[in-house]
Amino acid sequence: MKQLSRTTAAVAVAVACAAGALRAQGAPAPARGTLAELEALYRARADSARMRFSRADVEFVTGMIAHHAQALIMAALAEGRGASPAVRVLCGRIINAQRDEIETMQTWLRERRQPLPEVHIEGLDLMLHGVDGSHARMPGMLTRAELEELERSYGREFDRLFLTYMIRHHQGAVTMVLDLFATDGGAQDEVVFKLASDIQVDQLTEIERMQLMLASLGPNPQR
Repeated sequence: MKQLSRTTAAVAVAVACAAGALRAQGAPAPARGTLAELEALYRARADSARMRFSRADVEFVTGMIAHHAQALIMAALAEGRGASPAVRVLCGRIINAQRDEIETMQTWLRERRQPLPEVHIEGLDLMLHGVDGSHARMPGMLTRAELEELERSYGREFDRLFLTYMIRHHQGAVTMVLDLFATDGGAQDEVVFKLASDIQVDQLTEIERMQLMLASLGPNPQR
């Protein structure tokens, strides 16, 4: 006999309990089709719940995909530029975490049949196919000139510039989360709420870590 799925098993338990209660009251047991009907109802309600989201949720998720994608560009620059071991480890964490979150956000949009941005990165260029170009105006995003400055830097100068810019970039992401929470109807979707909350906590934690790393480099000799 095939093993029941978790959902089917849960529904089966519910039906069995209901049937027992009916028998105890002298009522007829449910018909054979009840389990399939209840499971279909469960799935329909789950699908309905998935579609309860706001325009603010969609804009946040879409924007955060672009925001994370630029962080990937910045973090990838650590290779070959004499970055310290601590900065290289930080960049590896950023790449792993934000790449996974991009996939989660793309899945969220796909399941809700919303425009899905396809991320294409070529060097310093970020292209998002399927959405408009408003991502460049989001809080914390680096300009092309700033990315080129980071690309030209090396060693201790790279560390200092990367930490300075990534702190600002993370602060921008936190601002986006706070704006979402302050918007009527925003983050009512369970997945979006968890995602936004995790981003806020993770990036605030990394901001504190990066501020300590930046302070350990001492005064900037160029100032």
